[in-house]
Amino acid sequence: MSRGRANANHPPVPTCRSGGTVRPVTPTHPGAADLIRSIGLLADGPVRWGATVPARRGGVYVVELGVPLPQAPVEMTRVGKWLETVPGLRLDGEPPTSKALHARLLSLWWPDATVLYAGATAGSIGGRVAALLAHVPGERQPHADGQWLHLLRNLDGIGLRIWWAETKAPEESLDALFDAFGAATGLQPMPGRPAGALALPWANTRRPTGERQAHGIVGAILPEAPKAPEPPRHVVEVAPGDAEGAWAEDRGDVTTRRGPSGASPARTRSTRPAARPAPGPQRAPAVARSSTGARVVRGSRAAAPEPIQLSKGALDRMTTELDELTRVKRREVVARIKSAREHGDLKENAEYHAAREEQSFLEGRVQALEDRIRRAVVVDEVATGKVIIGSKVIVEIGGDELEYTIVGSAEADPAKGRLSMASPVGAALLGAVAGAEVDVRTPRGAVRYKVLSVD
Repeated sequence: MSRGRANANHPPVPTCRSGGTVRPVTPTHPGAADLIRSIGLLADGPVRWGATVPARRGGVYVVELGVPLPQAPVEMTRVGKWLETVPGLRLDGEPPTSKALHARLLSLWWPDATVLYAGATAGSIGGRVAALLAHVPGERQPHADGQWLHLLRNLDGIGLRIWWAETKAPEESLDALFDAFGAATGLQPMPGRPAGALALPWANTRRPTGERQAHGIVGAILPEAPKAPEPPRHVVEVAPGDAEGAWAEDRGDVTTRRGPSGASPARTRSTRPAARPAPGPQRAPAVARSSTGARVVRGSRAAAPEPIQLSKGALDRMTTELDELTRVKRREVVARIKSAREHGDLKENAEYHAAREEQSFLEGRVQALEDRIRRAVVVDEVATGKVIIGSKVIVEIGGDELEYTIVGSAEADPAKGRLSMASPVGAALLGAVAGAEVDVRTPRGAVRYKVLSVD
């Protein structure tokens, strides 16, 4: 294994599908080792495609050709199998033909570059590369990112090889490597390249900062399988005097221990009496009878996600906020990350880490909003004179007037007078009309609220 030095053996010249020769071109763009060294890391390798990468720590890894090719050697039959695996795949919003999808992949090729894909992992580089090698296009596992590499024909014949470098900042290093790839001279786009496409290696579809390649392909992997609900659990109570007679456990003079791997329980003698249920009321389980007459105690299934009741205005506000975060704020944070990364060493760059932390909070808020909007149930706001969700209520308590807005639990903010309909006060006010008095039970006793107006 050589460190930072390319393999001296030239790869075989690949052939095209019709039997002709694909003429390699002179490289005018830095190779994998040069790109890795340009971001301050020590390049290790290479190993050929399919071989084990002897690196157990985290870092970056790069897949490259031995020589650049003027056209992507994408196999049409593999594209067809990809479409068969994921029938929901769409190209520019429409179900594509194999030929159309093949043409889009060709348009993103870089004819003067050898680097095809770069990845990063905080775990084992060797393990991540092994997952990439074992992947099948369209499957979610073991490593869908970079799956376009498996659409190339004769992977060994085109001289694919892998370089890598260990680092404690893999994502930051990968982002810097992408910048170096795009900034280097010699990149000539193919005809028909989509407008706005990023200068990324051919098989990369996104950056660590969240920017996605403008390839027009969605649904490229199978959707995540829905989690099956937990099957109902049951306990069968067999009456004393079954096939082998009454068990000694019923008399409380033995201890039952479960054997390994679910083996039959072993019974040993014990002088302790059987435990008796504690006195007091106990919740009775649901009991049914089996065909043999044994009692079956059933448990409950896993609860489905609880819907969130929202007013139309609240849903509109959440939708507007989500649109602002995804279209504007996300791009601003990405721009700040890029700007901060240019200031020097990432480990000591406080501005960079602050921007990444802000990105983390932003993405968390985006996920929370998407979850609430997905589970939202809009409650009609009909002017009935009664307090409903979305109503503004003025109440009197102890001579003081307070104004509340009744909202769903997801948008409650007591400090701003936004009461959840599930709170004690909110629940008590629901359905009340102007002039009514309601009692709210609190730990300090009952408190009476007089409804002055409902809007």
